[in-house]
Amino acid sequence: MTLLEKKATWSLAAIYALRMLGLFMILPVLSLYAEQLDGATPSLMGLAMSIYGFSQVLLQIPFGLLSDRYGRKKIIVFGLLIFALGSVVAAVSTTIYGVLIGRTLQGAGAISAAVMALVADLTQEVHRTKAMAIIGLSIGGSFGIGLIAGPVFSHWFGVPGLFWLTAVLTLIAVLTIIYVVPDPKQSKLHRDAEFVPSEMMHVLRSPDLLRLDYGIFVLHMMLTASFVVIPLLLRDTGMAGGQHWQIYLPIFVISMALAVPFVIVAEKKRKMKSVFLGAIAVVSVAQIGLAQFHDNQIGIIAFLGLFFCGFNLLEATLPSLISKTAPGDLKGTAMGAYSSSQFLGLAIGGVLGGWCYGEYGANAVFIFCAAAGLSWFLVSLGMKPPRHLANLLIAVDMISSDEADQLVNQMLTLKGIEDVTLHYDEGVAYLKVDSQLLDKQQLQQLITQAMPA
Repeated sequence: MTLLEKKATWSLAAIYALRMLGLFMILPVLSLYAEQLDGATPSLMGLAMSIYGFSQVLLQIPFGLLSDRYGRKKIIVFGLLIFALGSVVAAVSTTIYGVLIGRTLQGAGAISAAVMALVADLTQEVHRTKAMAIIGLSIGGSFGIGLIAGPVFSHWFGVPGLFWLTAVLTLIAVLTIIYVVPDPKQSKLHRDAEFVPSEMMHVLRSPDLLRLDYGIFVLHMMLTASFVVIPLLLRDTGMAGGQHWQIYLPIFVISMALAVPFVIVAEKKRKMKSVFLGAIAVVSVAQIGLAQFHDNQIGIIAFLGLFFCGFNLLEATLPSLISKTAPGDLKGTAMGAYSSSQFLGLAIGGVLGGWCYGEYGANAVFIFCAAAGLSWFLVSLGMKPPRHLANLLIAVDMISSDEADQLVNQMLTLKGIEDVTLHYDEGVAYLKVDSQLLDKQQLQQLITQAMPA
C-alpha cells in the first residue's frame, strides 16, 4: 500500500469504529434503561433495540447510490450528522417514544455503502481486499470494546450519557472525513465494493448466496433478541448493570481466542463447511441452554459464552463465504444484499424478542432463537462445500479492448485461475483464483507483457 492508501484505509476504519462503538455500547444496557422510561412495554423495549435496523435496511443502498451522484464525502458527512442528531434526540428523551425516534434517526445515517465505495476510490485494486479487511477488524474491535465499555460508562454517566458520547464520537468522525480522509481523484463504479441495482436479480437467483443471507439474518436476529432479555436476567440474579462488564469481558476474550483456531482450520485446511455447520450447531445449543438455565448466573455465563464462541466464528466465516461464492464482478452487490439481511435480522430480532418476552417470558425468547438456529442448520445442510477461491482485480484501462481480451484468454490458461470477467468499460478484469495453485509470478509476467512500457 502507498502512504495515501494507508492513510485512507486507517482513517475510514476509524470513522467506522467511532460510529459503531457508540451503537455497540448501547446494546448491553438499553433494555435496562428502556424498562424505566415512560410508556415502556416489553414490545416497545425490543423495538427500541432494533428500530435502528429498519432504517438501515431502507437507506443503506440508496445512500450508496446517492454517493455516486453527489460525492462520497458529502453523503458520508450528511449521514453522520443525521446519526449524531438521532443520538442527541435519544439522549434528551424521557419516554420510550422519544428513544424510538432517536434510534430511528441513528439508523437513517446509513453510510456503510458510501464508505465502502470511498475505500474503493482511494485504493488500488490489488490492495482493496486488505483495506476492506482492516475496516472489518475495526468493526469487530468496536463490538468487543462496546460490549465491555457500555455497562461501565452507563454506570458512570447513565444511558443518556452514552447517547451524548455517541454524538461526540460521531462529530469526531465528521471532522475525520473532512480533514483527514484524502479526496479521491475520481469516483467510479467498483463492482467488487458497490451495489449494482441491475445485477440484483443475479444475486437473488443464487441459492448459495441466499442461504448465506438467511444465515446472517438469523445470526443477528438471535443476537438482538437475546440482548433484549440477557441484561434483565443478569440483573435479576443480583448483578447490578454496571458490573455486567465483568461477565462480558472474559466471555468475549475467551470466545475470540477459541474461534481463531477454527477459522484457521476452515481456511487453511479447507474444512469450511464442517466448521460452519458446527458453529451453527453451537449457537443453537447455546440458546437451548439459555432457555433451560437462564434463571441462574452460572447458567447464563456458561451458555452466553458458548453462544459467543459460535457467534464470533460465524461473523468471521460468513463474509468469507460470500466472497468465495459470489462471482468476482458481483461481490459488491452480493455484499449489499448480505448487509441488508444482517440489518433486517437485527430489526426483526428486537421486535420478536420483545414480544416473546412480554407475552411468554424470557424462556420463550431463547426457544424462538433456538428454533431459528435449527432452521438455519437445516437450510445449510444442503450447502455445497465452498470452493476456496479468492478475488483478484486487474486494471486493464491502459491497453486496448482487443489486447484486454487477449490477456483474459491467456490468464484463463494459467493453473489456479478459475474465472475471469472483463468489464473493459470500467477498465477492470475480475478474477476468481485458487491461491494455493496460482503461480503469481507467472500471472504478473503476463500482465507486465500486456501493459505498455
